[in-house]
Amino acid sequence: MLALSRKKNEALIINNNIEISVLEIKGEQVKLGISAPKEIPVYRKEVYLQIQEANQESVSMDGLEALKNLLG
Repeated sequence: MLALSRKKNEALIINNNIEISVLEIKGEQVKLGISAPKEIPVYRKEVYLQIQEANQESVSMDGLEALKNLLG
């Protein structure tokens, strides 16, 4: 993991097309702005993990059995 220090109104550039800017700092909370192409999904980690969990559940054996039953 790369750890960098940034101040308010400073930014990082990733892969020439993603910019992460520090918009505001209040106590222990930091507000970030992310500019990325529309085809690149950007999620909060907790939302990403929920999506991954739901995807895993959908391909579980129960999900496959349900799909088989649905398709006959």
